[in-house]
Amino acid sequence: MCTSIIEIAAAEGMAKRGDQWFPLTQSVVAYDHARHAPLGDVITLDFTNTTLDPGARAAVELTLDSAKALRAALDRAIAAADVEEAEVRGKGAMPRLLRA
Repeated sequence: MCTSIIEIAAAEGMAKRGDQWFPLTQSVVAYDHARHAPLGDVITLDFTNTTLDPGARAAVELTLDSAKALRAALDRAIAAADVEEAEVRGKGAMPRLLRA
């Protein structure tokens, strides 16, 4: 049975197919039965460029547990990147205590 769980978001970045990179315009996150992985229901991440041919995509099928682990890793990396951006670019950086 199809779940019809689909989330779509704009994407800005690059993806690779074969030896060529292409710009992204969209990301799709879905939960449904696997199309390629020998698994049951999976989280599918599909990165596309809607202005290019249908082959302009990079897709991944993950178990729900793998998707949760990826989400946690993304959360940690994003939090660290936010701190880095604040320190390097001065965006909301906390003042550092100076030692006398």
